[in-house]
Amino acid sequence: MNFPVRFSRTERRFYGIIFAMDKAVITVVGKDTVGILARVCTYLAENRANILDISQTVVQGFFNMMMIVDVAVTTKSFDAFGAGLAALGSEMGLDIRCQKAEIFEKMHRI
Repeated sequence: MNFPVRFSRTERRFYGIIFAMDKAVITVVGKDTVGILARVCTYLAENRANILDISQTVVQGFFNMMMIVDVAVTTKSFDAFGAGLAALGSEMGLDIRCQKAEIFEKMHRI
């Protein structure tokens, strides 16, 4: 039996079950070095955040990444999750920010 997997903006359907999504936008900016993506993704996996979309580029030695992640089932509160990312960024010499995606969605409705 083949069940379709469908996604919408605010929910995810998997085998007919609806899961609420809580999206966040994560940005990472700084001097390029080995392991940035690996360390950020490890943090996300340890906290059960699911990567929905990712874009990264390196321009003249500077790393820039933007991720859309589902934080609906993370192991920490949103503030603690974001603070952990900021601490990781500080440790790596990067600026890592985490913001709720709904801020951007509502900002564009005005």
